[in-house]
Amino acid sequence: MTDTASRSTPPLTRKDFVSDQEVRWCPGCGDYAILAQMQRVLPELGIPREKIVFISGIGCSSRFPYYMNTYGVHSIHGRAPTLATGLNVVNPDLQIWVITGDGDGLSIGGNHLLHCLRRNVNLRVLLFNNRIYGLTKGQYSPTSLPGHKTKTSPLGSIEQSFNAISVALAAEGTFVARTVDVYQKHLAEILKRAAQHRGTAFVEIFQNCIVYNPNEWDLITEPSVRDDHVLHLEHGKPMIFGRERNKGIRLRGLHPEIVTLGEDGVTEADLLVHDERAEDPYLALMLSRMWWPDYPVPVGVFRAIERPTHDALLQAQIDEAIARSGEGDLAALFAAGDTWTVGE
Repeated sequence: MTDTASRSTPPLTRKDFVSDQEVRWCPGCGDYAILAQMQRVLPELGIPREKIVFISGIGCSSRFPYYMNTYGVHSIHGRAPTLATGLNVVNPDLQIWVITGDGDGLSIGGNHLLHCLRRNVNLRVLLFNNRIYGLTKGQYSPTSLPGHKTKTSPLGSIEQSFNAISVALAAEGTFVARTVDVYQKHLAEILKRAAQHRGTAFVEIFQNCIVYNPNEWDLITEPSVRDDHVLHLEHGKPMIFGRERNKGIRLRGLHPEIVTLGEDGVTEADLLVHDERAEDPYLALMLSRMWWPDYPVPVGVFRAIERPTHDALLQAQIDEAIARSGEGDLAALFAAGDTWTVGE
């Protein structure tokens, strides 16, 4: 008899998720780091490759499906959430990842992204945010700050920029997080948590465009200064930051304020405690509005709650309709009502 252990499938490794396509991004681009962490995390999930699908739109980030040895779709500009929603409806057993950028996801694809979030479709959205259109050579994007000078805004952008986390929370995202391409351990942890979430998991990933916007996130990536400009969110823990771990966030009325531990009798007991599982989004929304120079920039999970998913609710309606009216008959439906035959 054949030993059962000898017939078992060996566990997947990172190499199993590396495709045979040459990876072609600009040298130094953060997309390489994100790709590497994705290929490292997926084997840990124990999901067969044929059950994983990557869907992208248009942009530098949208080459991602080519480099993953899974199923993939390189779709049209901004429509990846739409294709992903349809795929989830017909095959809810798949783990679906939508790869998009600040241009693809928040400009032409903004409407599709919003409805995906509010429906709580069971998929994961990674939004690479470099605050620029990189693939089309450096135009300003929906997340570019007012005043930013580019080829399409030579005198400075006159438009208010999107805050991607605030947008996702306002659309009732059930899992909303932020990480940074160079925070390798943190990035891997966020990807794994997004993979395990049931519902729409939205992850904003900060990255510089090495060619057209190379210094956008220096304050939170340079080792010499980042500790004083980043607040790492940890569920159930007080909000402490700073190189000396002596700064904290306290609520003053309706606004957060920075305090120093030990000054004026301030202790950890006075600080805000992060609660990613709060059903109401008020704390998460407040955190999403925190920005330098007034505040450190929060990274981590802003919100992680459980709600029924779109596919589960839809299937419940289908089951109810079948129970009430019986199985449908497509041929009978076609022949219903006034019909006629066209002779030869």
